[in-house]
Amino acid sequence: MDRLRAMQTFVRIVDGGSLSAAARALGVSLPAVVRTLAALEEHLGTRLLNRTTRRIGLTDAGGEYYQRSRQLLGELEEAELAVSSAKSRPAGTLAVTAPVLFGRFNVVPILAEYRRRFPQVGVRLLLLDRNVNLLEEGIDVAVRIGHLADSSLVAARLTQVRRVACASPAYLRRRGTPKHPRELAQHDCLSLTALSTGGDAWRFRENGRAFDVKLRPSFVSNSGDAVIAMAEGGQGIGIALSYQIERQLARRRLVPVLEPFAPEPVPVSAVYPHGRLTAAKVREFIALAAAHLK
Repeated sequence: MDRLRAMQTFVRIVDGGSLSAAARALGVSLPAVVRTLAALEEHLGTRLLNRTTRRIGLTDAGGEYYQRSRQLLGELEEAELAVSSAKSRPAGTLAVTAPVLFGRFNVVPILAEYRRRFPQVGVRLLLLDRNVNLLEEGIDVAVRIGHLADSSLVAARLTQVRRVACASPAYLRRRGTPKHPRELAQHDCLSLTALSTGGDAWRFRENGRAFDVKLRPSFVSNSGDAVIAMAEGGQGIGIALSYQIERQLARRRLVPVLEPFAPEPVPVSAVYPHGRLTAAKVREFIALAAAHLK
């Protein structure tokens, strides 16, 4: 048994969430992955994964072996890159994923500058308003908005964005401007599901402490574009992230409300699999993104 190959296969299984995902990522057949895992478990004398027809889970021994394997494979990748041309100059194809609007407004200009600096590097951009499995999708780096769940990925903070309650000037002339978040009960509220907490609640902050205001929104959508369009049309007070309404605020098609009660800003991070930062193409992208978004 090739122990290094078996270790790589095991890590791919865990990162991908299934044996079939590992097979696709490694470019081998599913039976080959099954045989490699069985041989590894036999060699170690313990079960690493609890497998059912629908999911896999790490055993206690598997969890420890996974963490140590990731560390060893990351160190091996760094050692190889340290003595290769990949350390000094970007090469190959850079695969990036980001949320749709943030990607259009911010990541595309970064990638345009990246291509001007490194024309020899190809770029693949995937814009989605959901998180994807980086290893399974072959993604080098993801730009993500929000507090990150614990995972095997490494994160680099790039910037932060604000949650903004806003409305059109026409709506505020007609209905008045709320002075406190609790006055939202007397207003038409336009709720973006991704920014709501505990269902139809919006988060605010007062005297350094966060609190939620329960609402009965007149419009609810999973689309930021839809909420923003309704707010521009004078249909109520909406909530959005600052980058989503930058143009509308600048042109006074929307105006912010309840600014003294704005919640904590939301972080924007670049996340990548362990060891990938040593690849020059990823390192240069993160450095450029941090400078652009500062």
